[in-house]
Amino acid sequence: MPRASQHPKAESFNFRIDPALKTAFTQATEAEDKPAAQVLRDFMRAYVERRNRRAFEAEARRQSREASARARDPQSDEAQSLRDMEALFDEDHFVDEWKA
Repeated sequence: MPRASQHPKAESFNFRIDPALKTAFTQATEAEDKPAAQVLRDFMRAYVERRNRRAFEAEARRQSREASARARDPQSDEAQSLRDMEALFDEDHFVDEWKA
């Protein structure tokens, strides 16, 4: 019988679980007509995605704080960029474009 999955199994993941939790989980997946292993893989993917998103957001916050700190120095490139953007916002034709 050919494999049902497009992706060949590369690894297995064995862990201990409370029998009552296993029974409840199995019943829940069967009620939704989903293989328990697929639901676990989905949980794992979602967990990794959330972790990666949190790491990305933390790095973005760190970089934003650094740029903000540099912008407080009037001689910095960041401060000059902010002045340039403020000048653009003050131009009538630019403001009109954003109001539309």
